[in-house]
Amino acid sequence: MRWHRVAERRWHRAGSALLRVIVVWAVSTLTMLALAGLLPDFRLQSHDGDSVTRTALTAAWGAGAFGLLTALVWPLVVRALLLVPALVLGLLVFFLNGSLLLLALRLIPDGRGDADPETAVVVAAVMSAVASAASTALAVRDDDAYRRRLSRLATRRRRRSGQPDDDASCPGVIFLQLDGVGHEVLLRAAKDGVMPTVAEWLSDTHRLTPWRTDWSSQTGASQLAILHGSNHDVPAFRWYEKDSGRLMVSNRPASAVELQRRAIERTGDGGLLTYDGASRGNLFSGGADQVALVLSVSTRRGRANRSRAGYFAYFSDPANAVRTAVSFIAEVGREIRQSVRARLRGDEPRVSRGGLYPFIRAFATVVSRDVVVAAVIGDMLAGRTAVYADLVAYDEVAHHSGPHSRDAARVLESLDRSLALLAKAAEHAPRAYRIVLLSDHGQSPGETFEGAYGLSLKDLVRAGCGLPVSRRAERSKCGAEARDAAGDALRGALHRREAAGDPAPEAGPGSDPVVLASGNLALISFPDVPGRLSREQIEARHPALLGTLANHPGIGFLLVRSEEHGSVVLAAGGVEVPIAELADDGPLAGFGAGAADAVRRTDSFPHVADIMVNSMYDPETGRVHAFEEQIGSHGGLGGEQSQPFLLSPVELSPPRADGGDLIGAEQVHHVLRRWLRECTGPQIPVGAAERGAPARSSDSVDMT
Repeated sequence: MRWHRVAERRWHRAGSALLRVIVVWAVSTLTMLALAGLLPDFRLQSHDGDSVTRTALTAAWGAGAFGLLTALVWPLVVRALLLVPALVLGLLVFFLNGSLLLLALRLIPDGRGDADPETAVVVAAVMSAVASAASTALAVRDDDAYRRRLSRLATRRRRRSGQPDDDASCPGVIFLQLDGVGHEVLLRAAKDGVMPTVAEWLSDTHRLTPWRTDWSSQTGASQLAILHGSNHDVPAFRWYEKDSGRLMVSNRPASAVELQRRAIERTGDGGLLTYDGASRGNLFSGGADQVALVLSVSTRRGRANRSRAGYFAYFSDPANAVRTAVSFIAEVGREIRQSVRARLRGDEPRVSRGGLYPFIRAFATVVSRDVVVAAVIGDMLAGRTAVYADLVAYDEVAHHSGPHSRDAARVLESLDRSLALLAKAAEHAPRAYRIVLLSDHGQSPGETFEGAYGLSLKDLVRAGCGLPVSRRAERSKCGAEARDAAGDALRGALHRREAAGDPAPEAGPGSDPVVLASGNLALISFPDVPGRLSREQIEARHPALLGTLANHPGIGFLLVRSEEHGSVVLAAGGVEVPIAELADDGPLAGFGAGAADAVRRTDSFPHVADIMVNSMYDPETGRVHAFEEQIGSHGGLGGEQSQPFLLSPVELSPPRADGGDLIGAEQVHHVLRRWLRECTGPQIPVGAAERGAPARSSDSVDMT
């Protein structure tokens, strides 16, 4: 009897699958007939005309051939194009889909199918979308089939990893990073109805905890510490290391590899995700075996690099590819329209939003979001234990439109819909999931330094050193000796995007100072002198420099090393405070609680710059001046950029049992570690595994 029931269920499943194929085929046939009637350059009849029955059969042939080619050929084409940049792959979607349709029409008997190439692109896009919608609707209605699919995915995953079947009884954890969304921005968005999903979580299932970043309030420092437990010796987003002559930039693959290696070496631990983890859309792997769109593994070649697998998994579905490509084009148009409106309204402050920026924004807000969300859903359906994913859309738009702009609010709405989708998917996963929402930093608004004062910080430093400055700077209306500044004009800093033109600093007698901007934090180094220069050495070489910087109205304070007093903080009016006596008042007044400790910690780093420069901060308006072309910035101290958030389910223990402040990204790492232990039990650090402690096969550590 049992055998008969099993056989009956198998025949029922086969019949249901066959019925779905037939229904989708019928819907595709009707769609093709409708398009043939609407589009003059799309033909399904012979030149002499055909009967209705003959035309319907031709449409059925064409729809069947297109569906079969899509199922068989499309995944192979996408896999072959994985080496193509993701942006280019998205733009090729229409061409590839149209080519498959033209090939399908050639397979129709008697040559009755024909279309112009431009029309074929339109027909293929519509048919892919309709077929996908019909297939999805049928699958959703068949709850038993959906649950069986989830069960098969979970079982296959457990067999591959050697995990016992009862692992599904332990809840998994999804860590979702909303890049650049500050604590106050999240609260305001929930209150104003911009993020209804977050508002529902706040009122019912989650607790909100603010935390404070380190002095370097940027993704490179924060995410490295969150995923790998240490951001020691990461003084900024970009910095110069005299001992090696290397320019470190957090969003460069080579730098990300080195930073991850240093963190693992310092902690002796592979990362937060070493136990059955997945890393999606991050700068660093966190020790995860499953990675997609992860910068620190992007330089690998061959099968060892699985970072592009997320693109294949997403774009192998032509409907996904078409939908994302259409959304990409719409987002480019939206950015151009919003930029033109901002210029016509005379919005201030404002930065350039031309060139490639509309495409960069569309990649961050559409392609990256869609691929990362799809990968996380796949991780949940596969039942993985821990997933950390970064959604970068808000951070990119806020840099150019402002963190409190309508443009940024629309991105928050889109992100909230993604959160709702992930929460819905979690309900169908083979194990329970606890979703933790967090950010790596916030953003502070304000006009750029160059926009406010007419001169870049690089030119200001050159003037203070007695070096020639650009003609543009000499013509500046600002006559202050400080000459004012605005960073080194590195534009469009998307933290996933590698900077295209950072020159290698020249280290030799008489070489120019290296001036590097990281939001409203800047680092000045003299590459011709080894080691960290002292205040006395700087004043002997360039007597006017420190005074020029410290007394500039757009600069808050400087950090330099003194031979007499140890490191000191300098500010306007001759203020000088030894770092040992530094408190959250005096030159740091208004920069927030813990500012003095953050400065002291950075001062201890081996690669701290000769001069560390933090811009001014106005506590009344919350504004800073970025040393880059950004009207929403982060990277230093001052305002909302230093105030990210942690939104956690109430089932998890409070971040701080004593109710104290959560300070620094390294503390956040330990909190997330504790929550993973609460859900799944203790994990094995890489050091223990190397000493022979038992470890499951999924506990692989990504050392690059």
